[in-house]
Amino acid sequence: MSDGKAKLIDTVSWPEHYRELATQTKDPRLKAFYEAGCVAPETALNDVPFVAVDFETTGLDPDKHSIVSIGVVPFTLGRVQLGGSRHWLVKPQLPLHQSSVTIHGITHTDIDKAPDLDDVLDEILKSLAGRIPVVHYRNIERPFLNMALKWRIGEEIRFPVMDTMAIEAYLHPNRKRSWWQKLKGQQPISIRLADSRLRYGLPHYPPHNALVDALASAELLMAQVQHHFSPETPIRDLWL
Repeated sequence: MSDGKAKLIDTVSWPEHYRELATQTKDPRLKAFYEAGCVAPETALNDVPFVAVDFETTGLDPDKHSIVSIGVVPFTLGRVQLGGSRHWLVKPQLPLHQSSVTIHGITHTDIDKAPDLDDVLDEILKSLAGRIPVVHYRNIERPFLNMALKWRIGEEIRFPVMDTMAIEAYLHPNRKRSWWQKLKGQQPISIRLADSRLRYGLPHYPPHNALVDALASAELLMAQVQHHFSPETPIRDLWL
């Protein structure tokens, strides 16, 4: 990645960081998550166990909004493991806004009897343990889960992610239109999930369902690696 484009490389030694965090955390569920470990930075993408993750939330600010739905899909570059997929509705600590209901379709009735995230935290962390999370736009899943844990157990969570949106941004550094392109009516390159999938010939999925969007992110990463990288690329080149 020395072609002048923005680099995606994360300098954190995640396996070592996990070992340190496992000795520091007090919550047994979080401790088990860290003790499951993290793949070595030099591990080839083809050998990495991934888990695609998507959240639906009441808004975009983790300090003011809450998670209402979580979808996870385990996969490798060779196979999506749909049998291991999970989907949770969880009751937000803050009330739903009509604007968010309009987007993801989750209503007060849907979450009225839903568990609190703390009640299913063990299941969620077990789904993530030992795998590298894959998301489309890391400023949702990682900060929202971190804030949710701070509110409930007084501890934060740290983990690397593969961000398919960041990869698209890397691949299209000049996606904003120049004045000449605007004059000619050319459209800017979108790195939104659905538009990114379209560039790889992937099928259209209805958006704003956490499980479906997780699957969409998994398939997008598989296509990105196939078209632009190599299965032998070390994970350290792409995780964040």
